[in-house]
Formats: sequence, structure tokens, C-alpha cells
Amino acid sequence: MSEKIVQTAGRDQLGSFAPMFAHLNDDVLFGEVWNDQAIDLKTRCIITVVSLMASGITDSSLAYHLQNAKAHGVTKEEIAAVITHAVMYVGWPKGWAVFRLAKEVWNENAPELTEKDRYQNSIFFPIGEENPYGQFFVGQSYLAPVSTEQIPIFNVTFEPACRNNWHTHHAKSGGGQMLICVGGRGYYQEWGKEAVELTPGTVINIPANVKHWHGAAPDSWFSHLAIEIPGEEGSTEWQEAVSDEDYGKLK
Repeated sequence: MSEKIVQTAGRDQLGSFAPMFAHLNDDVLFGEVWNDQAIDLKTRCIITVVSLMASGITDSSLAYHLQNAKAHGVTKEEIAAVITHAVMYVGWPKGWAVFRLAKEVWNENAPELTEKDRYQNSIFFPIGEENPYGQFFVGQSYLAPVSTEQIPIFNVTFEPACRNNWHTHHAKSGGGQMLICVGGRGYYQEWGKEAVELTPGTVINIPANVKHWHGAAPDSWFSHLAIEIPGEEGSTEWQEAVSDEDYGKLK
């Protein structure tokens, strides 16, 4: 039995907007076609690269499939021969474009794409640097300023299973916070209430003086914009961590 391909990009990026497309992409194309044992994964990767090349697709999707081909055993010599062979049928300009991408992928001096790099390629906003408030998180998080003028807006990114501690945004009047999910899948929970799932496009309005936490699902990176609502005498009180037991109960 060869390695099983699992894909979640459809649901991560379009699950709420186009659920049928997400199903066809994740469950049918990758879940069934890519896992058909009649063709081994290495051969399937080569077929996919040639098909995209023939269609003139030389964007990030082809780069992904070139990376996939390398990961499943296609050598530099083999991909060079494959592209050269395909050029005779699909045209010289397409060959040049694909060779430029392939050289980057098979460059032994170039670092492999990390999970962080792959996730960054799937979202619009930057992930940023390690979160300076990391002491209030379980797991690794990142922070990137989006706007520091008028209303501060930051993109907060969580690695899988990362979440912040319970905390409260205090204010005498006004205040609170708004979260807008921009990538991956995560959760938001107020004290004494059930957790709410967050997917791209989900908006959460957090009133002032409400104890809560938010973070990634166990199997997904997660990013949200954090918008601080102006208020009188505003402050943030960081409290206890979300226990592994409570976090493990989430679906």
C-alpha cells in the first residue's frame, strides 16, 4: 500500500464559500483519484506536472506539484528529461517557464519549503515573526502588523493545536475586540459557552470584560485579524492556559 494523499486546501480556503468544489477537490480529486492504486504516486506526479505544463499553468499550483513530484522520488535528471520530452509537444515557451520553476525546486542549495512556508502561500496576509506575547500561548504563534494607524490591526497566526490563554479585554466603556478569520481553521470560546469553529470569513465580536480564548484546530494552521476596539481605560488581563483536557474535547 503506497502513501495516502490527504488534502484539505479546498475546505480550508473555500469550505464555506463553495462546499461542493471543496468536496470535489479534497475528497474526489485528491481523496479518490490521487489514491487510485492503479498508478503509483511518482508516476501520477509526473502526469500532473505534464498536464499543467500543457495547459500553460505555471503559477504556484505547478510549483506545488513540482515539489510533490520531488517529494515522491522524481529526481532532477528525471524531471529534466520529462520537461524536455513534453516541450516537443506543448511548445518551447512553456518549457522555459517550467524549467525555471523546476530549477528552484531541485536546487540542492535551496532550503525545502517548510509547513510555515506552504501555509504562507495559501493566505493573503503575512504570517510575520514569532509572537512577542508567546508566554501567554500554548504552542507557537506569530504576529504581523497590518495597520498601526487609526485602529491597530494585527494578523495572528497559530500553528496546529496552538491557542492563547484565557484572557479578558477590560474597558470602562467601549473596548473589546473583533476577530476575522483569514486562513485555516480554529476556535473561539467564551467562558461558560460552547466553542465556535472559525473558518476563513468568520467574524467574531468580543465584548469588553468577557473571558475567552481563541486558537488553531489540532490539525490545521489558523490565522485571524485581531482588531482592537477603542475604549476607555482599556487593558488586557491574561489568565490561565486552556488545559489539554478541555482542548481535547473540541470536535
